[in-house]
Amino acid sequence: MSLTPLTLGYIPLVDAAPLIIARELGFAEQEGLALSLRAAPSWSTLRDLVALGQIEGAHMLAPVPVATALGLGGLPTRLDALCVLSVGGNTVGVSTALADQMRKAGHGFDFADATAAGTSLIAAAGQTLRIGVPFPFSMHAELLYYWLGALGLEAPQALDVRTLPPPLMAEALAAGDIDAFCVGAPWGSIAVENGSGELLLPTSAIWSFAPEKVLATRHDWAESEPDLAARLIRTMWRACRWLAEPFNRMTASEILARPDYLNLPAEMLERSLSGALVISPRGDQRMTPRFLHFHEGAATFPWRSQAGWIAARLAARTGLDRDAAQRAAKQVFRSDLYRDALASTAAPLPGASEKLEGALDAPTEVTTQSGSLILQPDRFFDGQVFDPAEK
Repeated sequence: MSLTPLTLGYIPLVDAAPLIIARELGFAEQEGLALSLRAAPSWSTLRDLVALGQIEGAHMLAPVPVATALGLGGLPTRLDALCVLSVGGNTVGVSTALADQMRKAGHGFDFADATAAGTSLIAAAGQTLRIGVPFPFSMHAELLYYWLGALGLEAPQALDVRTLPPPLMAEALAAGDIDAFCVGAPWGSIAVENGSGELLLPTSAIWSFAPEKVLATRHDWAESEPDLAARLIRTMWRACRWLAEPFNRMTASEILARPDYLNLPAEMLERSLSGALVISPRGDQRMTPRFLHFHEGAATFPWRSQAGWIAARLAARTGLDRDAAQRAAKQVFRSDLYRDALASTAAPLPGASEKLEGALDAPTEVTTQSGSLILQPDRFFDGQVFDPAEK
């Protein structure tokens, strides 16, 4: 069979797994695709490679297509999110000195209570908290602003958010350039391994079902190549389904650990896939179910309400009109293309493209086009609910 060559970009993170597994285990070939993967040094480079047409698509931070649609940063090329690649997978970490202060003040590092963790962090940080994130338009940044803002710490007066490449987070923490970070796996674990920091919280404790990475392409490419776009969506859906099986975690870790990909110990990567995280240099462990997940609960579905939440947050932070921002954002999360691509498969497709974000405290059965689907809890730590239809 003749295969169609496509090049996808990625940042070497654990949540790049769907692209890597799709290539290594033949899911791309099943759809007639010959995938080439290209690692990029930064999120801005990756975004621009897609926007300039140098690659067909990329593993991308979920807020980047939204920010681009709002005219924030980068080139004015519309990017579309064809599907979600991962949910969660980020950790908030603090310097060992700050962790000692928090522990002395009584914080127990339960790795679950976002209100207690945030209150303790704010008290220990003093007048200004300096915290590193990988990119200005990222779930890392948006969740931090949401979480700490809700607890009374406002930017820029008391919250200094700085952009740093993920590999430099631990180094910046050790040098005292930042007090804390929010970063994707495995870089939080690396800060623990080298003794520069401790893990305070998974971001799933802030929003339990936050879209983290998406498969992004140029809008004009998705429109002009609908068959290729559909094949890519099905490829990623199958790779994500495979990654969701617990007995595949070690194989996935060993593949990701290869020098061509993350070039890190497989045992460290497996922690992120299983949620069994080591949170301190002393070896303290915490089990976090669904720390990083790829498939269950329609995890790959590009909910337009998620795009709306991101847009509302960006609009509030940058002074844009909220309603206009949400309208633009919803157009780039392509639930329509996702439905068309998977209509002929056994994939359960939600009956709607929007939902109340934060309304589910427990697994909930909903109707689909062909039966039912169990949606996973999507609660915000403070109990807020985002209604995408609210003006």
